[in-house]
Amino acid sequence: MKKIIAFILLLIFIPFFIVHFYNNNYKEIELNYINTRYIRVKRMPSEEIQKIPLEEYIVGVLAGEMPISFDMEALKAQAVASRSYALKRMEYNKDKDYDVVDSIMNQVYLDESYLKKAWDSNYIKNINKLRKAVNSTIDEYLEYDGKIVDAMFFSTSNGYTEDSSNIFNFECAYLKSVESPWDEKVSSAYLTKKEINLTEFYKKLAIPYSKNLNIEIQKRSNTNRILLLKINNITFKGTDIYNKLSLKSTDFSIELNGETVTITTIGYGHGVGMSQYGALGMAKEGYTYDEILKHYYSNVSLTKLK
Repeated sequence: MKKIIAFILLLIFIPFFIVHFYNNNYKEIELNYINTRYIRVKRMPSEEIQKIPLEEYIVGVLAGEMPISFDMEALKAQAVASRSYALKRMEYNKDKDYDVVDSIMNQVYLDESYLKKAWDSNYIKNINKLRKAVNSTIDEYLEYDGKIVDAMFFSTSNGYTEDSSNIFNFECAYLKSVESPWDEKVSSAYLTKKEINLTEFYKKLAIPYSKNLNIEIQKRSNTNRILLLKINNITFKGTDIYNKLSLKSTDFSIELNGETVTITTIGYGHGVGMSQYGALGMAKEGYTYDEILKHYYSNVSLTKLK
């Protein structure tokens, strides 16, 4: 008798579990729009300008800017930062034909058709994770002194973020250097080495060839990033070397071994604003998305679009 009852219970509950599993893994979550705003996105390289609902755009930016494996609180922090960045661009470019481009010049945006091909059988699971992050922060953005925050972000710090004045030559009260000790633990890009042939090194910097390579660091920021240096008595900004040699950071050292120049960098990206891997490290330690944002952007507040 007990076996018969157990068998009947199995027949009752198995369909329930199948439906529950199906609904959670194969049904797409909808975006909970409160305000329908559109952002004008210039698609590259076609240069077509598309009007995209802002929250849908933020989902595509999360897909393009942060690994899908990241913890939810880090994704939520990125959603708010990206929404703030987008709103600021909409404010700046209101009299132009478009607000943002879909590349690293602004924020990388990946549309649904691309993601369906890229993620294949994982599409619904992945898109639901991103939509959950967006729905959890719907319409939220960062504000400082009554104005939308220009919420810059980057991949990996060298242990500190950087003042905007040292990288972009403008002072900003909320883009100040803060400690970011989490990056070294969670980012594979924290420490990297790059080798360049000496001839190519000089060519990229437009310096006459010499077998001798003399490096003089003239000025570093408080975060150890190079601001000024001399290479064979020619003065460069740290950002010049960063751009010309396609380095990952302005915290770098250069060594010559025979005809090979070895460049060691700490961190990845310009260093201003929120460190994405720092956000991941904070999330793993139990910090919430608003705590992450308020750590990296000084004295800001979270508010909602009206």
